[in-house]
Amino acid sequence: MALKATVFKATLNIADMDRHYYADHHVTIARHPSETDERMMVRLLAFALNANDALEFTRGLSTDDEPDLWQKDLTGHIEYWIETGLPDEDRIRKACNRADRVTIYGYGGRALPVWWDKLHNRLERHNNLSVIALAQDDTAALAGLADRTMNLQINIQDGEVTVGNGKTVVSLTPETRL
Repeated sequence: MALKATVFKATLNIADMDRHYYADHHVTIARHPSETDERMMVRLLAFALNANDALEFTRGLSTDDEPDLWQKDLTGHIEYWIETGLPDEDRIRKACNRADRVTIYGYGGRALPVWWDKLHNRLERHNNLSVIALAQDDTAALAGLADRTMNLQINIQDGEVTVGNGKTVVSLTPETRL
């Protein structure tokens, strides 16, 4: 019998001073059995950093032709494609060809600089691509906030991100690579 996804519910109270975006979002996230708390929380962080009413989670790990998050227009055209982790070059090229804008939130400790060194020269040719690096200590601390029901306060100012649950606060500094 196949393992089923675990359902998480989160209320995100977002105050993004950089974009002048202030809103509450109630999201339901299905965590694939092979997905870690760290990856799930990076997906939540990516949502918060780009939040708007049209942004939505996809089926994620269970599908090869969808990103972690996307924003589509009313015709179904993909306006924004958001990946987390360290996707291969073919997946990145496919995303850049299918969407108007693509962002990768890379994380993974020692694997991140190796991935970046291998691909950065080839990625620079994509004008619609952004790469954001997240430090391992930051994403590990973020994973500590994972709970089946979450109420998270997310503040974004001058590129600094704080995520708190009322007991613990995690500070992150995403680094723009491309």
